[in-house]
Amino acid sequence: MKRWIKWGLIALVVALLAIGIIRALAARKAQQAALALQTAQSTQTVVELSASDVLTVKPQELTRGLPVSGTLKAVNAAFVKARVAGELQELKVREGDSVQAGQLIARIDPAEYEARLRQAQQQADAAQAQIDIAQRQYDNNKALVDQGFISKTALDTSLANLNGARSSFQAAVAAADVARKSMSDTRLLAPISGQVAQRLAQPGERVAVDARIVEIVDLSRLEIEAPLSPADTLDVRVGQEALLQIEGNTQPVVARVVRINPSTQAGSRSVLVYLGLASTTGLRQGLFAQGTLGTAKRTALAVPVSAVRTDKPAPYVQLIDQRQVKHQTVTLGERGEAGGQAMVAVAGVAENATVLAGTVGTLREGTAVKFTAPAATAASPATPPTSAPAR
Repeated sequence: MKRWIKWGLIALVVALLAIGIIRALAARKAQQAALALQTAQSTQTVVELSASDVLTVKPQELTRGLPVSGTLKAVNAAFVKARVAGELQELKVREGDSVQAGQLIARIDPAEYEARLRQAQQQADAAQAQIDIAQRQYDNNKALVDQGFISKTALDTSLANLNGARSSFQAAVAAADVARKSMSDTRLLAPISGQVAQRLAQPGERVAVDARIVEIVDLSRLEIEAPLSPADTLDVRVGQEALLQIEGNTQPVVARVVRINPSTQAGSRSVLVYLGLASTTGLRQGLFAQGTLGTAKRTALAVPVSAVRTDKPAPYVQLIDQRQVKHQTVTLGERGEAGGQAMVAVAGVAENATVLAGTVGTLREGTAVKFTAPAATAASPATPPTSAPAR
C-alpha cells in the first residue's frame, strides 16, 4: 500500500513539472510572437515614388480607330534613265547628293550622235538642192508649154519631180530633227528636285536605252501606303488623322488620309489607304511606321491600359489613399488612344483619384508610400509613366 502512495506522489510531481514546462513554453512563444510583430511594425517597407510613377484619373478624349502600318514612301520620286545607248560620261552625283530640277546629271558620249546629226543635215541640204533643180526645170517647161514648144505631159512630169523633191526634203528635215533630238538626249537632266537615293551605273559603262542611271527622291512630301481590309475601309474618310510611331523616331508623327484607292489589290483583296505625313523632318524613305487611324472619338474617365491589373479574378487599379496602396476593382469600357498612349475607360474609380502607373509593378494592399516630390505634383495627368524606383 505504501508503494502505491509512493508511485502516486511521483506521478503527481511529474505531472506538475510537465504542466509547468508547457506553460513556460507557451509564454515564451507568445513573447516571441509579440516581439516579431513589434519588429515588423517598426521595419515596415515604405515604397518611394516619383512624380512619373502616378497619374490622375481624368476625362480623356479616346480616339477609337484601326491599326495601320506601312513603309514611308516619297510622293515624288523618279529614275533618270538613258534615252539613247552609249558610253556614260560625267556622272558625278552620288547617294545623298542634292540635285535641282533640270540639273545636268551625266552625259552619253555624243560623238556618234553628232555624226548622225551632220549626216542628216547634209541629206537635208542635198534634198534642198534637188528642189532648186526641180523648180528651175518646172519653170522652164512651163514657159515652153505656154509658147507651144512642148506638150503638157512634159510639164506634168516636171511638176511631179518637183513635188517628189519637196517630199524628200521634208523627210530629210524630219530625219535631221530626230538626229537632233537624239543628240539632245545624250544630256541626262534631273526631272525633279531632291536627293540621290541610288546610283545604278558608273562612268565609262556602256548603257542601253532605258537603263537606270540614278534614282532621285523628294523627301519634302512623304506618305504611307497602308493596306486595310475592305470591311475596315467603310469607316475611313479623307482627312481623318492617324498617330504613327516611326522606327528610330521617339516622337509620334501625325498623318492624315489623303487618298483611298478605289480598287482592291489582286490576291490580298486589301484596299490601299494613303496617309500623308504632317512633318517629314529627319525622316527617310523606307522607314517602317505603325499606329492607329482614328475613326471615332469619345470622352470618358480613362487610365492607361498598363495601369490596369489582371492578377485577380476582377481587374483593378492601384490607388494611393492616405499614403497607402489600395486595390480598387474597376469595370473596363471602351479602349482608344489619347496622348499617344493606349487608354481604357474605367468605371468604379472616382475622378481625380491618384493611380499607380503600370511600370511600378504590383504592390501589396496597405503598402505605405512616400513621394520624392509633392503629391500634387506627382498627380499631374500630363506626365507619362516611366519607371518606379521602389526600394
